[in-house]
Amino acid sequence: MNLSQQDYQAWLPEVCHLARYAGTVIMDIYQCPDCHVEQKQDGSPVTAADRMADQLIREGLAKLTPHIPVVSEENLANTPYEQRQCWSCFWLVDPLDGTKEFVERTDEFCVNIALVLDGVARLGVIFAPVTNQMFSAYEGGEATLAQDGRLQRLTTRVPAKAPIKVTASRRHGRRLDRVLETLTPAGVDYLPMGSALKSCLVASGQADIYPRFGPTSHWDTAASQVIVEAAGGALLDMSLQPLRYFPTEDLLNPHFVVIGDIAWLQEREGLLDS
Repeated sequence: MNLSQQDYQAWLPEVCHLARYAGTVIMDIYQCPDCHVEQKQDGSPVTAADRMADQLIREGLAKLTPHIPVVSEENLANTPYEQRQCWSCFWLVDPLDGTKEFVERTDEFCVNIALVLDGVARLGVIFAPVTNQMFSAYEGGEATLAQDGRLQRLTTRVPAKAPIKVTASRRHGRRLDRVLETLTPAGVDYLPMGSALKSCLVASGQADIYPRFGPTSHWDTAASQVIVEAAGGALLDMSLQPLRYFPTEDLLNPHFVVIGDIAWLQEREGLLDS
């Protein structure tokens, strides 16, 4: 499939609208005192907010680009590997990234929508319903944050300087602790955050680095990668190669790092092996 920057530019406002609409539905449920939570087969939680947001996003994308299929976390059973293994272009959707944060009412959840072509994420939208923050970018364009009528261009913090600002999940293991210990002598600030909003902290220059040593899926990172790259940073595997999104059977990511100042990371060989 041949797509151009003009296609991405034309579709971006519509995708942002879908993400905001999904966010409205999510907030309606979030504000209810009793939110029923179920467990998926992998043990992760799922709510009515996940399912309702998923349905409206998939329906909206089908109208916007009927020729491009959708892979969604909440609808993966209906797009089996045998069907999608030859897809070169598709949407990746996480209708509610940070369901645990949603259930725990930390406000740190978001809507993720990305367009993938030939294994590369080309367009990305992340919407944080609680703060009304819309992060977006497409390949060849700028990364922007729209909030309450204001539009801001995003740039990563370059050069990274002490104290180094590290963001990661509150639920993390010993490997991240060792990274923090390695950076501590030079000065480090730790900024815990949930969902893809961690990557948005890097894209906006509020954090320098987000190392991820736990399991994630393609829909968790594709939108983030577009936004971070357009802001001047990178989302890399542990070999410092950009993540790619081919329609594999499990759709799992390797461990990765989101970095604002790529040169700073390259100068610290072994940091992520801590």
